[in-house]
Amino acid sequence: MGEQPETSHVVTPREVRTLIRQGRWRKPTAGLAPGYVQANLVVLPRELAYDFLLFAQRNPKPCPILEVTDVGSPEPRLTAPGADLRTDVPTYRIYRDGKFVQEVTDLLGVWSSDLVAFLLGCSFTFEAGLLQAGIPVRHIEEGKNVSMFITSIPCAPAGAFSGPLVVTMRPIPASLVARAVQISGRFPAVHGAPVHVGDPDALGIRDLSRPDFGDPVTIRPGEVPVFWACGVTPQAVAMQAKPPLMISHAPGHMFVTDMRDESLAVF
Repeated sequence: MGEQPETSHVVTPREVRTLIRQGRWRKPTAGLAPGYVQANLVVLPRELAYDFLLFAQRNPKPCPILEVTDVGSPEPRLTAPGADLRTDVPTYRIYRDGKFVQEVTDLLGVWSSDLVAFLLGCSFTFEAGLLQAGIPVRHIEEGKNVSMFITSIPCAPAGAFSGPLVVTMRPIPASLVARAVQISGRFPAVHGAPVHVGDPDALGIRDLSRPDFGDPVTIRPGEVPVFWACGVTPQAVAMQAKPPLMISHAPGHMFVTDMRDESLAVF
């Protein structure tokens, strides 16, 4: 893999996906193609697809569905026609029987005719709105992946799937928390408003400097931890539900769609 390109020249989703497909971008995708919707990826065998669809329907905050592909097709025809979910995500994770077994940079050797892909909304989508409002997004400032935590809050079970809610955490100046809630609340299809503001103990989170996924970020004096539901939840659920095969994006390494952020705004 060569040098990572400058993100300032990566403007469109198609350009992002081309760089990824060529192996020229393997880092988290926060901040890439601003103004366009990014998505979490879940891939399952057809026999488990209905159970997961039901799980997502019962848990719309962490699992807001943007698209479900046809069986065996890696093309997201609604959100990014012509794209290929086997090659257009920087890094993938493969789980077998609930255990994370490896990270890969494409799914060409894994994909089969009975697989169904789900694209779920991602909170990276509303970060452009936060930045435009002058609200700092610390992981982008520090060039890190967002902090993600497995909580003690159970999701509503469905069929083979049950497990805990995963959240992202962003430190927000106390005076700007209400504005951050308003901005993210415009986008229920990408997790919407926060699920919790303040004391992490209420979510069963003991140490904000030790995220379960992603990177720790600096929390400055006068800032409040704000928590949003996260599309990494299916990965925590897979560890508990133990499906024979589940494929996902690596945390923070999203699929960039052709959808505009504003197309998902409800007001």
